[in-house]
Amino acid sequence: MEIHTEDRCAKAKLAIRDTLDVVGGKWKLVLLSVLRNGKRGFNELSRQAGISPRILSKELQELEMNGLVSREVCNTKPVTVQYALTEYSKTLEEVLIAMEKWGNLHRQKVISGN
Repeated sequence: MEIHTEDRCAKAKLAIRDTLDVVGGKWKLVLLSVLRNGKRGFNELSRQAGISPRILSKELQELEMNGLVSREVCNTKPVTVQYALTEYSKTLEEVLIAMEKWGNLHRQKVISGN
């Protein structure tokens, strides 16, 4: 177990802040979770995540900018766009699994009233 020091605490706060800058907010982790099941088109993502197209567009741009989501313009008529997770996004897999587990535990606690 690591010894708690002021320097380690400062570095931990910085790392957590950096992480939240990339995946924070209401939608980014939800979108990453939906995309874990494979490529999705824009409208399908909007429907499955329950997010408005305007917000979805903004969130996808930020995820793409940070290298977590790729965007593929398909040669179809009308033109369609497919979104997928990048290889780099797999570095968040443990975080998503841990958050899902904790969320399930918390939901059960709230439902049971304990």
